[in-house]
Amino acid sequence: MAASANDAPQTAALREPAGGGRRLIALLIDWVLCLLVASLYASPDRVAWPPVVLLILVNTVFLGLFGQTPGMRLTRIRCVAYADGGAIGLLRGLYRGLLLALLIPALIADDEGRGLHDRAAGSIVVKLPRA
Repeated sequence: MAASANDAPQTAALREPAGGGRRLIALLIDWVLCLLVASLYASPDRVAWPPVVLLILVNTVFLGLFGQTPGMRLTRIRCVAYADGGAIGLLRGLYRGLLLALLIPALIADDEGRGLHDRAAGSIVVKLPRA
């Protein structure tokens, strides 16, 4: 029996959304890594934008291709496409990263824990099953 387009949200609902605590810890880990790397070529005291640009790039590449940033890997969560659970791709990763950099979209979440940046990019952050 072929799956219909109406089945996609039900498939996504079977995955367990990641809690806000894990997501925040993952973001903080990624932010600290971006600050450390950016401080190698620019002083955060003088120029504030390099770590933000680096965070957007990290989100674009890592989420778009692998579904996890380094912080997400450490906290055992993954960002997947809401419709099918696959990778979100570079374009949606960039879009999500740009909105995440604004911070406000990440603070406005629905009952599944999807922030505005997740809904706009068609993604959901889920817990990884225990190995």
